[in-house]
Amino acid sequence: MSHDDLGGGLTGNALYEMVIAREQGDWTAAHAAARAIGSRPVTAHPAHANLYRGAPAVAYVLHTAGHHAYARSLARLDAETVAIVADRLDAARRRMDSGRPPRLREYDLISGLTGLGAYLLHRGRDNVLEHVLRYLVRLITEPLTVDGLQVPGWWAATDPRDAVGTGQFARGHANFGIAHGVTGPLALLALARRAGHTVDGQDDALAEGIAHLTAWAQPSDNGSIGWPALLPLDAYRKGPEPGAAPGRPSWCYGAPGIARALQLAALALRDDAARRLAEHTALQAVTDSRQTLQITDASVCHGWAGLLLATDRIASDSALPDLTGALPALHTHLASAMARAETPENAGLLTGNAGVLLTQHTLHTSHPLDLGWETCLLLK
Repeated sequence: MSHDDLGGGLTGNALYEMVIAREQGDWTAAHAAARAIGSRPVTAHPAHANLYRGAPAVAYVLHTAGHHAYARSLARLDAETVAIVADRLDAARRRMDSGRPPRLREYDLISGLTGLGAYLLHRGRDNVLEHVLRYLVRLITEPLTVDGLQVPGWWAATDPRDAVGTGQFARGHANFGIAHGVTGPLALLALARRAGHTVDGQDDALAEGIAHLTAWAQPSDNGSIGWPALLPLDAYRKGPEPGAAPGRPSWCYGAPGIARALQLAALALRDDAARRLAEHTALQAVTDSRQTLQITDASVCHGWAGLLLATDRIASDSALPDLTGALPALHTHLASAMARAETPENAGLLTGNAGVLLTQHTLHTSHPLDLGWETCLLLK
């Protein structure tokens, strides 16, 4: 178990303890969690550090804590993170100028610049965030050409695991999921705009993202609307094809994460049609048993906690009251999964108990402090 891993390690546990300490005032467990992270060196190498690992992950947690005891450590980690961002942006600009498609880890939420941008938004580092937003505008609005076909600038050169593609992924793929695909950058651009951070072209990028998701919202074989999680070049070339089986409604790759990104972009541009599409798709995802039966654990990444948290955040901004009405059943499903101990790992925000407990705490506390911890999921 990695000490500096937010998704599946001790840093994810520490985030939970920091939020509880901020709410309840007892810092015993939080300080112990901080010591567990700080007992070994934290990676700050630009090739390995990101929002979910290393210096940025630990800085994210310490900033959320907001405790004076961590001020010196946070200042050092923050400076390391800003240096990582500069290094990553420099490499990304060189890649863009060459006309080559990116790897997922260049731009995605989990490993790339979108995740680092989420840290900067959470931290309030406006001057550095602006550079990331400009990069994301280029990523979404400047197309590429692959095998003679015009594809969007976020077209991945790699397969879904971000390895050199073979077989159907030999020419890369389009990734729609919020964890690794285009909806991560789209959600960050929208959340930044909501917080008052704007750059030239930002609204054009939001509109481009909305147009893409609108075009690829396709009816499944039972009539519900959904998005593909990812597409190899041949499938992308054919265009949307109705009649696919509905996918798993997970935060990471499924309709809830994608719908939240689309809703945030639609709210930013006051696009009522896109907002309705996002909210209706989210409602179908949580009320269609063919989709919900594919959820098999309690986790945030691809289980009940992530589905519930994403749906709750969509409902909080929704013009559709039915979404709020669907929440009690999701709470019941999550509680049942927890009672059966259906969490893949015992640590971490995405795959462990910490994320499940943090979701439950956030949604069951009558007046929770708005600590912004969900920025790392691009939900709020």
